[in-house]
Amino acid sequence: MERHVLPRLALTIVASLLLTSPARAQERTGIPAVVAKARPAVVNIATRQVTYDALLRAVPAQGLGSGAIFDARGYVLTNNHVVQGAQQIRVTLPDGRAFPGKLIGADPVTDLAVVKIDGRDLPVAPLGDSAKLEVGETVIAIGNPLGLEGGPTVTVGVVSALARSIEDPGGPTLHDLIQTDAAINPGNSGGPLIRMTGEVIGVNTAIIQGAQGIGFAISINSAKPIVQELLAHGRIVRPVIGIVPISVTPQIAAAYDLPVDRGVLIARLDPRGPAAKAGMRAGDIVVAIGGQPVKSLGDLRSAVGQHKVGDVIVMAVRREKTSVTLQVTLAEMR
Repeated sequence: MERHVLPRLALTIVASLLLTSPARAQERTGIPAVVAKARPAVVNIATRQVTYDALLRAVPAQGLGSGAIFDARGYVLTNNHVVQGAQQIRVTLPDGRAFPGKLIGADPVTDLAVVKIDGRDLPVAPLGDSAKLEVGETVIAIGNPLGLEGGPTVTVGVVSALARSIEDPGGPTLHDLIQTDAAINPGNSGGPLIRMTGEVIGVNTAIIQGAQGIGFAISINSAKPIVQELLAHGRIVRPVIGIVPISVTPQIAAAYDLPVDRGVLIARLDPRGPAAKAGMRAGDIVVAIGGQPVKSLGDLRSAVGQHKVGDVIVMAVRREKTSVTLQVTLAEMR
């Protein structure tokens, strides 16, 4: 009988082999597990458009960005600036499958767009709840920077700040942004920012040139209503008042001797816009809308966004040392 009993050394070797079997080795935890779940749904978006030079010669141009499949029917969430002006869109999955993309709708104001592909058994990155995010929380950015071959790139960082706003001199002013130090590079635009739960909580959209470890993602909670309206109508019907506003801070108020230290200063007006028609002037400071205080651009944007085109809003304005009340009829953004 003893001849058929494996020595203890052999038993130890067998146990070790079992512990390192392929099935066990494939088990992942932490960041690798999250990446394995989300990465298959992160796509490469290549665009092509043709412009013309001064001599009317065709000049082809190509673009590159990222996106995330958020619906099994083939809907992809990305940035507007990734697909803006594109005459051809090609979407490539990490598994090598490639599909022509159809632009469902885009919104330059929020820099969001939805593209549709037709495919079967598509992986999906579920959308999460960015309201649950906390500063210091670990997040993962996935995208296709610099057109590198081999599929999406993964970078890891933390939530550095919440509810940021940035103004692009050549583009829109973006609000409710998640700031992160996860590396974001050209080509990452439109790719997802992933929480450790595996859910998309942001759309990577901007970097600050010359800065280190400062990137921004559009929070998914602010993106969701835009996505739903793009799916339903292909565009966003948004009310406007026809102004170029600037947030007033105590520092700005002191520097320019303004009568209030919080509010929204009107830098310029559309001469044919709703605000100008209501009697607003450049230099006016909006301090309330509908009786609710307006202390920043965010307050103004939120207050106007709660109304529809054609609504009349009551705006309280400081004009030098006097207070003025204006009734502004909201128009549709064109």
